[in-house]
Amino acid sequence: MARQDQVLLLEPQHELKFRGPFTDVVTTTLKLSNPTDRNVCFKVKTTAPRRYCVRPNSGVIDSGTSINVSVMLQPFDYDPNEKSKHKFMVQSLLAPPEMTDMEVVWKDAKPEELMDSKLRCVFVMPLENDNMHDAEPKVSSSSSSTLKSESSTLPKSASAALDDTEVKKIMEESRRLQQEVQRLRQENKQMREDDGLRMRKNTAMSAPQPSSSSSGVGLKEEGASTRLLALSVLFFVIGVIIGKLLL
Repeated sequence: MARQDQVLLLEPQHELKFRGPFTDVVTTTLKLSNPTDRNVCFKVKTTAPRRYCVRPNSGVIDSGTSINVSVMLQPFDYDPNEKSKHKFMVQSLLAPPEMTDMEVVWKDAKPEELMDSKLRCVFVMPLENDNMHDAEPKVSSSSSSTLKSESSTLPKSASAALDDTEVKKIMEESRRLQQEVQRLRQENKQMREDDGLRMRKNTAMSAPQPSSSSSGVGLKEEGASTRLLALSVLFFVIGVIIGKLLL
């Protein structure tokens, strides 16, 4: 005796499409609807059980209701030249009025009571233009300005080669050198004023004789000027280093 026609309505009816890339799990949905006035038992089978995960793969669909079956394809190396030979079969039978054990119902079912529908699997790779369109970020004008401002501030924090403690030490040393340079300038100015007074006194004398004190003052002034020059150069070098760090 020929088998009965499938009473369940399948959506899609003939094929299950899986859209790549297939580097991760790809899921498609099979909808099973029961338009009859009887409850219907169903099973979902595949020719490649290791490649797919089906949830639920069996159950009972009440009269006038439907159920969504998730078919999950596991990741694999896709070859566009290889055609898919995987197939699925939805098997069903009318549930008896008093059903207590579904496994027993399937075991005791007669061949003429079983109904089935077959679907083939189709693998579809997205077009390159679709990938580019999907990957293209959509950024509003306000978001764009925010991103620009954030990107402009990143190099400053990323370019700092020293930590905050070392930078603070350098800044404190710089302030100390500034104070030292200022003090030496005041001393140099005072020595020049004293030397000017001394020279005016010597000019008033008829026969000026160089004294050891004046020679000592000259040496002291020369030493102070040399020290001032060295500190100024050191201060300039530290200033350049700090400027590069803060850029």
